[in-house]
Amino acid sequence: MQSTPSWAWVVFWALLLALLVVDLLAHRGGRGQSRRAAVLWSMAWVGLGLGFCGFVWVTLGSERGHEYLAAWLIEKSLSLDNVFVFLVIFRSLNVPQRHQHEVLFLGIFGALVFRALFIFVGAAALQRWGWVSYVFGAILLITAWRVFREDPSKQEDNRVVGWLSRKLPVTDQVEGPHFLVKHQGRRLATPLLLALVGLEVTDILFAVDSVPAAFSVTTDTFILYSSNAFAILGLRALYLVIAGAVGQLKYLHYGLAGVLAFAGVKMVVETWVHIPPLLSVAIIVTVIGGAVGASLAHRRSVRQVEA
Repeated sequence: MQSTPSWAWVVFWALLLALLVVDLLAHRGGRGQSRRAAVLWSMAWVGLGLGFCGFVWVTLGSERGHEYLAAWLIEKSLSLDNVFVFLVIFRSLNVPQRHQHEVLFLGIFGALVFRALFIFVGAAALQRWGWVSYVFGAILLITAWRVFREDPSKQEDNRVVGWLSRKLPVTDQVEGPHFLVKHQGRRLATPLLLALVGLEVTDILFAVDSVPAAFSVTTDTFILYSSNAFAILGLRALYLVIAGAVGQLKYLHYGLAGVLAFAGVKMVVETWVHIPPLLSVAIIVTVIGGAVGASLAHRRSVRQVEA
């Protein structure tokens, strides 16, 4: 595994911190909540992710550029699963849209921390014990089968939030932007706190799937973490875009299952068959693009029948 120069890490961390500050300041007070603004922000985050790919390509070489692009595409695709969970959590807790940004921002910040732990621990494990790759591959294949069978857009509740609601003293409604309130001398959690904890716990569970999927492309910690970070940064805007179009993506979970299955098979057979990162990119784009295209075609046919 190639080492990454310290200055590249410095550039990455400086850029990541700056982008977090921009995201926090740009959406204070409920600004940028419209669908049009969300689409523009999503395009900007995608552009930044691809722009960093160009930085990796120029400074660290084309091979690592290919690895970054493949890992970023995997994480960006699988982050759609997170978006469906966000929607379920916010709907079940009746969190108004104007307060969702605070929860999403803190949730994304927490995800960046937990993903770092998963990636650095996972990379060390793979480097020390080669058989761990087969464990990761098995996890991915099992998860692919689960995602194939279950349509996340049809989920109506979240088990983590339901359990927390029964165990913690919680207010019945959102109390402004507060996560905790005091009522009759007692500290009570608000639905915003439940939503935040639900987002963090479910992201940890999803990381068990998505991080091994990225390991199917590379074991380079710089490539893994930077691609994860740039895929996660756009989740807030992506959520606002997807939230209103969940019903139009009927076959998307089949595409996500296909990406997970491909990553699982790749990890299992890597010892005997090497699949280049650029070919991985082509396969991921084809699988997700096919699922989205099939979903939109189905939606058009339904509209024609209804008309």
